[in-house]
Amino acid sequence: MKIRTTFTLSILSAALLVIPSVVSAKKRGGGGGGDADAHRRKGIELIDAKQYAQAIEEFNKEVQAAPDEAGAYRDRGTAYRAAGRAAEAAGDGATSAMRYTSAITDFSKMIELAPKDANGYIERSQTEEFIHQYDTALSDASKALELKPNDPLALKFRGFAYIGLSQWDKAIADFTVAIQADPKDPQNYDRRAWANRNLKNFPAALEDYTAILNADPSSEDALVKRGATYAAMTEYEKAIADYQAALKLKPDDYDTVQRMQYAQSQIAAKNAPPPTPTPEPGVAFFTPVKIFVAVVILVVIAAAVRFFTRGKPEQTSSTRIR
Repeated sequence: MKIRTTFTLSILSAALLVIPSVVSAKKRGGGGGGDADAHRRKGIELIDAKQYAQAIEEFNKEVQAAPDEAGAYRDRGTAYRAAGRAAEAAGDGATSAMRYTSAITDFSKMIELAPKDANGYIERSQTEEFIHQYDTALSDASKALELKPNDPLALKFRGFAYIGLSQWDKAIADFTVAIQADPKDPQNYDRRAWANRNLKNFPAALEDYTAILNADPSSEDALVKRGATYAAMTEYEKAIADYQAALKLKPDDYDTVQRMQYAQSQIAAKNAPPPTPTPEPGVAFFTPVKIFVAVVILVVIAAAVRFFTRGKPEQTSSTRIR
């Protein structure tokens, strides 16, 4: 059965709209790009429509119009990262790697232009995690926290890096502070629960999954993960209840079906009557050893008979025909 993970990051238009671009809100010329803000708005619309290649083209024009603005590189880097995620989901590893590399290049340029802006390090950190560069992701997130202490995004992404490095206690510490700063982000609860599961601290994991479900009862993913936690605690009845609830939301999830069948089989095995003992087979009368001994005895008897009868004269008859 596969291990479920949730790793949805702020990479789409919401991130671009919620966090203002460093690009100033005025028309900027230069480089033949025209109105940089117009290209930015168009690029955001294209990302929202999941037309990532076209969005990158618009952000190329934004960069041409404002080559010294850190926000222009952030916008294009975000589009590259979204394109990398789409290619990864489609199984195109080569294109995905190329897009992620381009995103990191743009975020590095953003850091170069605005080295005191924590957002550049945050963006590069989460992109590095996609390509499993956890050491560099950890370094970037830590740098962001130096510039902006207790920033919930920086804490979350550093927590992700700690998980990638299997440093469960440190991950839990970061997610706990992140939850205090932003208690409405379900990813912090989900990843803290995963870290606790790896430490076999199952009750704490259950609390986090339940918190997610209290905020969103339709979270099929949280139901399955809570069910898996119950199963790890051998509380199979509770696990089955969560799996059944998840299957009502997503009936065709074969992974959940497998998990439920396993839990059901464990309950059936627990409740099954003890097996009837198989009687031991009786000892056979004729065995190879016994047959061998019998043959030896017969041979000895035959030899003895022959010995005692040897040399006796043969009886003759006077009536024998000569």
